[in-house]
Amino acid sequence: MSIAETTDLLEKSCTPCRGGIPPLGIETARRLLTRVPDWHLAEDVGKIERTFQFGNFREALDFAREVGELAETERHHPEIAFGWGHATISLRTKKIKGLHENDFIMAAKIDRIAIAAGARDARADHPASETRTSNRERDSAEIHHS
Repeated sequence: MSIAETTDLLEKSCTPCRGGIPPLGIETARRLLTRVPDWHLAEDVGKIERTFQFGNFREALDFAREVGELAETERHHPEIAFGWGHATISLRTKKIKGLHENDFIMAAKIDRIAIAAGARDARADHPASETRTSNRERDSAEIHHS
């Protein structure tokens, strides 16, 4: 992944999705996922997800609020689950019941918010990190062999 590719997503805005189009296929989703590498595919390419770690409840709450403000600005609303020291963000385009480029645009912008908020990637602190890393390595290997 190059910085230019991530910057490209950061410079875009979400476009209204009115439905009637198919969700992204697995190959396209995996290619876009390389531009937001700390996210992972979930629900058979139905959504992307990432968990962030924070030092306390207030930091997680502030992060969730900032993501909510971004969602209102972009008019693309993620699922946000948070608690003491953590927040999990899930993205999918509800009108097409799957992934759209908007989801990856939001992921890149959420990553920027997380960096500013001092978030840590949950993989570093969470026992499930080995599974996520293995899944990411498997997805990466499948991309290179396709």
